[in-house]
This record gives sequence, structure tokens and C-alpha cells, in this order.
Amino acid sequence: MIFNYIRVSSVEQNHERQLRNIQSDREYIEKVSGKDKNRPQLKALIQNLRPNDLVNVHELSRLARNTLDLLSIVDEIIDAGASVHFHKENLRFDGAKKDDAFQKLMLVMLGAISTFERDLMLERQREGIAIAKAKGKYKGRRSKFTVDEVSRIREEFEETQNKTELAAKYGITRGYLYQLVKS
Repeated sequence: MIFNYIRVSSVEQNHERQLRNIQSDREYIEKVSGKDKNRPQLKALIQNLRPNDLVNVHELSRLARNTLDLLSIVDEIIDAGASVHFHKENLRFDGAKKDDAFQKLMLVMLGAISTFERDLMLERQREGIAIAKAKGKYKGRRSKFTVDEVSRIREEFEETQNKTELAAKYGITRGYLYQLVKS
């Protein structure tokens, strides 16, 4: 069987650019961060793999965000007897070449470059935010709550003893709850 694994980091992002016109028997689409391997669709994909299956992935960073996870996931796919094809990099890894030194080198190098690229992007983002904050232009992300909702949360905050329960009621952390009532 042929599987397509498609991942974007958040529900707001569009996954349509990935694996366009790549036919498959089944698609596994996730809208979650790739920061770790704890992803429901990835787990389901790996559990469903059989010998001679093929997993299509748009690019290395869609499968994993760090080299260690990338190597681990590719090993799981290969250990199941399947192969994985990274289309953007035009690389294919399979069990027949599991001990191929060149294959291992390419996977490690490209995974490391991908991790390095992400780390640089996050560093630039942090620097930009720090500069914007220093100029008073960065206020953080907009609250998901309206002014009326914040007023109601403040009232409930004063009335309740269990702040953790109140935060859970609104789907926020305790820290953010305290920020809301303070602002």
C-alpha cells in the first residue's frame, strides 16, 4: 500500500501544497507540531505499515523537527519492512539499504541541516520580538477573549477559590488566567 503523511504545525495552516498529485491508498493528515513523535496520525501510520508499503512525505521537516526523531521514525518505518520517500529532497530509504553508509549519512546530514535551519529561524524570531518589545511595538498575541468575557473571568476569579479549575473551564493555563485578571 501507498501512504501519504502530511503535517502542518497548526489548524490555521493549509496543507494543500504537500504531496500534490501524489497518489496514495490512504492519507494521514495532522495539524500538530512536529516537536516530538507523540502524534496520533503518525502513530496510526506506523502501526498500519506492512512489508513493501511506501510512505510518501513532502519533505524531511514534515516528518520530524529534530534529527534524533527523524532517525527514529525512519528506522520504525524501515523496521516494519516499508520504505519512505521524501519528495522535496528526492530521497528514498528502505530496508534493502538499511545498512547503506551513504543512506545513513544523507539522512543524518539533511536532518541536521533541517534542525539547524529551524533553530536559526526561531532565533531570528526571538530577536525580532525582543527588538519590537524594546520599541513598544510588540504586545504579544491578541487575547481570544472579548472585553466582556475578560470582565466575567475577573468576576469569577474573585469569587472562586480554585483558580486551576477556573483556568480549565476557559481552556487556559493558570499563568494566563493571572495575566488576564492583572491586565
